[in-house]
Amino acid sequence: MKYDPTHVASFYDAYGDQEWTRFDDGRTPRPSLEVHLEHLRRFIKPGDYVLDIGAGPGRFTIELARLGAAVTVADISAGQLALNEARLTAEGLEDRVVERAVADVLDLAQWEDGAFDVTVCFGGPLSYILDDAETAVAELVRVTRLGGTIVIEDQIAPVDPLAALEVDRFERARDPSHTRLLPDVDLRHLFEANGLVLETRRYRTERRTLDSYLELAGCTGEERERAAALSPGGREGYVAESSWYVLRR
Repeated sequence: MKYDPTHVASFYDAYGDQEWTRFDDGRTPRPSLEVHLEHLRRFIKPGDYVLDIGAGPGRFTIELARLGAAVTVADISAGQLALNEARLTAEGLEDRVVERAVADVLDLAQWEDGAFDVTVCFGGPLSYILDDAETAVAELVRVTRLGGTIVIEDQIAPVDPLAALEVDRFERARDPSHTRLLPDVDLRHLFEANGLVLETRRYRTERRTLDSYLELAGCTGEERERAAALSPGGREGYVAESSWYVLRR
């Protein structure tokens, strides 16, 4: 299925606070959260102007604010932005937010070239916009200043092509907006083509509880049974491979 921003926005509007609680109830393993936070603490400095694209309800916006960044919060879902504001206000960190805006990673035209010291893009967006991944990376590069940093996290495809096909078949059954995962080598080529220098790369394999992972995409009923039957790890669980990239413009 081709990327449909309206569908993605509607899904996350309806998904609501579950996007926040997925790290607390096991749908996304807790160690994954710690790796995300570690990257922010290592590469964000007080006073940095940061774009948090795909910010969701604010799990990482809060950390960016605590680190002293001036944060521009962007998400395709207006509902998630409302939750983000509520969370930051409750934490007493709203004063660190420069602005909030509904935005698609494919079109960041509302911000000028080189507007940010650091651009953070967590949550695997390149897997959703596969046909336009080069456009998305080009936009991330454009809004980041020369010498600035881009931090990207995405699920990656297995090296074995047959294993990759199995994973994509399962992922499409779980979430119809999925197209296919990019392998690490394709992502690296994409970054290189956009003039980015890879500074660090962190790789992690994690087993996800299948029921929780299906719930994460709102997969229910017959679709849930079909997806479970296609799980490469069987009904006991699902092994996902994720990578974090820190890139210098």
